[in-house]
Amino acid sequence: MEAGKRAPCVPGPDAAVTVEPVSPQPKAGPGCGSSSAVAGRGVRVLKRNMKRNASRSCLGKKNSLGVREKEWLKGDIRRGCICIHGKEMVTSNASSSSSSPGALLSSLSCSSSSSSGPDLQLVLCSTETTTTELCTQDKDDLYLQLHGDLIRRMNPDERPLQILYDYLTGLGFQDPVRIQEEGAMADLSCMIRYFHGKPSSIEQLDRILLSGVFSVRKGKTQLHKWSERQVILCGTCLIVSSVKECQMGKMHVLPLTGGKVEEVKRRQCCLMFSSAGQQGQTYYITFDSYPEYLRWLRQASKVVSQRIGTVDLSCYSLEELPEYLFFSQDITHINLRHNFMQADAGLCNLNRFTQLKSLNLSNNKLTTFPASLCEISTLTEVNLSCNRIQNIPEEIGNLQNLQTFILDGNCLQALPSELGNVQQLTHLGLSFNDFKVIPTVCEVLLAVDKLSMAGNRLQTLALETVGRMTHIKHLDLRLNSIRSVVMDSLEAINHITFLDLRDNLLTELDLSVIASIEHLHCEHNNLTILTLSGFALRTLYVGSNQLTTLSIYPLPGQLVHLDLSRNRLESVPDWVCDAKKLELLDVSHNLITELPMRLLCSLSLQKLFVGHNHLQSLPSHLEHTPLEIFDIQHNQLNELPEFLFLKALNLRCLNVSANNLESLPPNSDTEDSLSVLQELYLTGNNLTDKCVPVLTGHPRLRVLHMAYNQLQSFPASKLSKLELLEELNLSGNKLKTVPTTITNCKRLHTLIVHSNSISVFPEILHLPEIKLVDLSCNELAEILMPETLPATLQELDLAGNTNLVLDHKILEIFSHITTLKIDQKSTAPTSDPTGAPTFWSHGYSEMAGHRNKLCLSVLALDSFGDNLEALYGVFDGDRNMEIPRLLQCTVGDVLAEELQQSNVDNVYMTHTFLVSHRKLGMVGQKLGSSAVLCHIRRDPSDHSSYFTLTVANVGNSQVVLCRDGQPLTLSKVFSLEQCVEELERVKQQKAIITEDNKVNGVTCCTRLLGCTYLFPWVLPRPHVHTISLTAQDEFLILGNKTLWENLSYAEAIEAVRNIPDPLAAAKKLCTLTQSYGCHDNVGVVVVYLNIGEDNCTCEVNGVPLPSPGVFAPVSMIVKDSAHYSATPSSSSGIASEFNSEMSASEVSSEVGSTASDEQPATSLEAGTVPRSERRCSLHPSSSTSVFQRQLSSATFSSNHSDNGLDSDDDQPVEGVISNGSKLEVEVDIHCFQFKVPGSSAVSQVCDEGLFVSMSEDDSTGTYLKVQRQNGMNSGSLSTINKEGTDLKKSSSASNLQGKKFSNGSVVPLEKSHNIIEVATEAPKKKCGYFAAPAQPDPEDQLIVPPDLEEEVKEQMKQHQDPVSEAQSERDNRLIQQEVYDTAL
Repeated sequence: MEAGKRAPCVPGPDAAVTVEPVSPQPKAGPGCGSSSAVAGRGVRVLKRNMKRNASRSCLGKKNSLGVREKEWLKGDIRRGCICIHGKEMVTSNASSSSSSPGALLSSLSCSSSSSSGPDLQLVLCSTETTTTELCTQDKDDLYLQLHGDLIRRMNPDERPLQILYDYLTGLGFQDPVRIQEEGAMADLSCMIRYFHGKPSSIEQLDRILLSGVFSVRKGKTQLHKWSERQVILCGTCLIVSSVKECQMGKMHVLPLTGGKVEEVKRRQCCLMFSSAGQQGQTYYITFDSYPEYLRWLRQASKVVSQRIGTVDLSCYSLEELPEYLFFSQDITHINLRHNFMQADAGLCNLNRFTQLKSLNLSNNKLTTFPASLCEISTLTEVNLSCNRIQNIPEEIGNLQNLQTFILDGNCLQALPSELGNVQQLTHLGLSFNDFKVIPTVCEVLLAVDKLSMAGNRLQTLALETVGRMTHIKHLDLRLNSIRSVVMDSLEAINHITFLDLRDNLLTELDLSVIASIEHLHCEHNNLTILTLSGFALRTLYVGSNQLTTLSIYPLPGQLVHLDLSRNRLESVPDWVCDAKKLELLDVSHNLITELPMRLLCSLSLQKLFVGHNHLQSLPSHLEHTPLEIFDIQHNQLNELPEFLFLKALNLRCLNVSANNLESLPPNSDTEDSLSVLQELYLTGNNLTDKCVPVLTGHPRLRVLHMAYNQLQSFPASKLSKLELLEELNLSGNKLKTVPTTITNCKRLHTLIVHSNSISVFPEILHLPEIKLVDLSCNELAEILMPETLPATLQELDLAGNTNLVLDHKILEIFSHITTLKIDQKSTAPTSDPTGAPTFWSHGYSEMAGHRNKLCLSVLALDSFGDNLEALYGVFDGDRNMEIPRLLQCTVGDVLAEELQQSNVDNVYMTHTFLVSHRKLGMVGQKLGSSAVLCHIRRDPSDHSSYFTLTVANVGNSQVVLCRDGQPLTLSKVFSLEQCVEELERVKQQKAIITEDNKVNGVTCCTRLLGCTYLFPWVLPRPHVHTISLTAQDEFLILGNKTLWENLSYAEAIEAVRNIPDPLAAAKKLCTLTQSYGCHDNVGVVVVYLNIGEDNCTCEVNGVPLPSPGVFAPVSMIVKDSAHYSATPSSSSGIASEFNSEMSASEVSSEVGSTASDEQPATSLEAGTVPRSERRCSLHPSSSTSVFQRQLSSATFSSNHSDNGLDSDDDQPVEGVISNGSKLEVEVDIHCFQFKVPGSSAVSQVCDEGLFVSMSEDDSTGTYLKVQRQNGMNSGSLSTINKEGTDLKKSSSASNLQGKKFSNGSVVPLEKSHNIIEVATEAPKKKCGYFAAPAQPDPEDQLIVPPDLEEEVKEQMKQHQDPVSEAQSERDNRLIQQEVYDTAL
């Protein structure tokens, strides 16, 4: 290997990655080879052994390699370091009996153990180094463990370092150098770890077999003597040798299935083992220690409790069966799932089990079918799923008794015809293979009634083939690529009762020939037309299509469940009213404008979902309907049917949120109301106080949501009648108090009344079951505390009450509450010292819903790092809270470290996710979390650039940007239902997708942080998107999946756009989500952006510069002054950093002027303006004072012109060079004072810079005054001259207003142009000039020719010398008075 060579060695991101090569071959003997192999290959392998005490400290460091090793690694990226752990085994002691059964093997390295050899070896090797070479100096084989799970022995020719690099590439790392660095990380061992020798634990060995030499006595009588014998407990039997040594003599076998194991009280640590039956034998065994006694008792008790001979050896990393297992001849069921059994070695003796009926060999990485299985004629069930089998042998026909044959998750393309001899086969699983057609052998398997072929490669379904399989009743064809269903004949099919066609590519479907169909699934297709037979139809699921026409004939009289949600239906079929057995109808998310008049008269309909349609009214004709759940949210209803509550006496849940209701229908006038209504959701209507009395007619009400209505009060007398109320949400109204009668609601556990005008703390702390109280965003000033708080109180939210002050006594009383949210009285101002507002602010809200624990976390940092940056994130753990909390604590630090290594947005954000994934450690092996992260910053190489937003996400947490009132999605949903690319990737990796659309039945997400045991199906690599923020960007919304499942992007934007407080906005989104039917965790972060020019607080001559909204032209004359210099805005509309330690001379060192080549600018030597300047963070001044000249290219977009100008430009502008794609303006950038004699200057400040135009007609003696307007995104420039002339009447002003570029730049239409331009996106250089951001010409980089450099410096010195002394004195006087505006 040549030193210094750095050729690529790892595969690219699109390359196929195989982390686990083929199953290990038979053991090659100790050492796996000889030392001569190393010498022959010439590979340099360095080893560093570390003892236990040293290894702990080294593992804690980022890199524990020495200088010599580091230099060697830098020589070639194909070199690297792997950590090889020593073989360890927990000894038998008293603590082992109480250890947790789920202890992971990876944790053994930290326990007290006895091991042969060092604990850890850091081995320097290359990607060509094989297992044989690494095992040369060791007697043990090399083993590989992934994700703290199974441990397999590696083949002699496998390359450990290449496997490690392939694994990291599969995670998402792409840079070979970074892969090399990550491979040396010690905490990577939680995901991939190497061992010298196979580690094991006492508990794991106990489940396989127990053995030892103990005192044994046979029989119940005292005639037999105690003697030392070898005793083994394996499988279902107890084995006792006839002599002390087990290798000699006869072995006595005692079957324990159905037998007994009992304690012998007369003898210490003694057990009695008895077999079942009248002729059963008995053995007494005395153990040497109490822990040993407990181990045998625990394992034997499991065996005797079984009624059939079952042996579970799953997840043991077995390569072959234990020899003693074959003594158990009564075994009928063996589970060998998740092992490394070999078809030609470990399974060759399976035929020795003469009574075996069930065998599970799933997830064993088998590449060939075990031939020995075909010799076990007693088998009735075989599971070979999730292997790599490509062919089934012809001998499979010998299994005449086989009834269940599961081959899911293999690489099969065909089945042998001999399988047709297995006539007792009833269930055949062929899902997630490579079949392109239904195997013809299925036609002769007459006993098969269920055929599963999900996840194959079928493109066409021939109904003629299905018709020939008259024995098939259940057909699963989901997750294929079926585009069409071919019907060659009209012959009826009368045997198919269940058909699943979900997640295919169908556009039209005609199944009218299948007269026997009872259950049909065809969700997630592109169906527009569906035709069915209704003879036997019972359930129909057609959600998430484009359905416009549904034809069912004859009338489906047996129909019970009908799901037509998320289609394009404009009306509900009339025959629905005649379906006498219909219990559930879901037509939500359609285009329905009215319902059938007789729909609410159905005598069977119990659940009706018609939300998210265009309904303006409901049928007024009602009968006594058994309706229990009625969801009509998100429509345009003005009122409900008058007799709804009087006729629907079984109604338990009613959701009419997001309508235009102004009143509610009355209920029974009598005191004994028959209403059983328990949940009522009225959020987002126009209800007033007049509606409250109607609620008293529902005394059994448990949940009431009336948020965001027009309530000004809630009558106390009415609330007192709702004694069974458990959850009350009155947020977003105009309430000033909560009625004191709320104390009558003894069962109330949740009170949410945020975003009101409540000034008096309600008397809710006396309620015995209160758990959550949300009084945020109100006007509370004080809290009247009871003597004791209820023990059930878990969360109290008082944030957003600006006048509320809590003393230490109250805080101490609240100390036992799990979550207390109050405003932090920070000494840091909300704006910088000069009055500039912050660029962003945030609010967040979390609600647990009906779950007892909150399984999500929020990260919100308005000030991240030392620069002007922000970081926001949402982490959703679904069912676990550990991963979100870990990510909340670590992601910020990881991002800060990654920013030190790379400024490329896609690189540092991707590495942040991948490193955070690694740092989850053992917790992340089985648990995972969705995550979305938003990072706002400037380009560190260009401080004059706009802010950029970088978004990264995994899972189904999302972020949406509101730009000019419209939603802009910045994230990607990584789920099987919404991402076709991810679905195909997971299918190619042979994952099993269960019927509820979850990977291996665990999660619907294909990318998560954590869940490392689901690699390579679930990956941590995020989707990264970067966008430049503009003045039109209003706010960000980050939310978990629950938010976006209940609110559309547009609705979320519209709901909070007019709310000034981000906290109140986040609260509203959570409240709306819960009111729309969500019962799960919901988390929201709302970030308000204020990036526009209205944040500018720059001042020239004590006058503030304007915002970019309204531009009024200014005429000005720059007066003579020998001691002061004026600095026009160096940039406008650009967010950049500012050094507050700049001196006054540095702040005034940059002045821009532009002149055409034909008419050069007038000398600026003598003209000065009295200066008192302040700069904000949007417009920092350069600290350089070097005069330079270059072409500044600024791109101006236009929709009407190819040359970058507006379509009404009749003649070119002098001094402006246009090349068709960009606009170039020749500029001189000076660093001293200027004067324009004999002319006035028209100045305009906008988001593209500062433009000054000279006009001969303008009057002299006019001073510049820049005035700031109060309106958002608006500003104006005005002038005050000696005559008080109005600026808008000047001719130059009208000319300036007449010509405007599409991007906001303004240029007057005069023949002579002298323009001072500061390009919007032009980055500042340290040398004091602006470089063009849009395709800069390399020739424009020449600034000052070398032969003119001395001349230029001399001219600058002459200009600066006369004023330097006076300038220095003025700076000393004003140094304490100058204030520089910074963002934070």
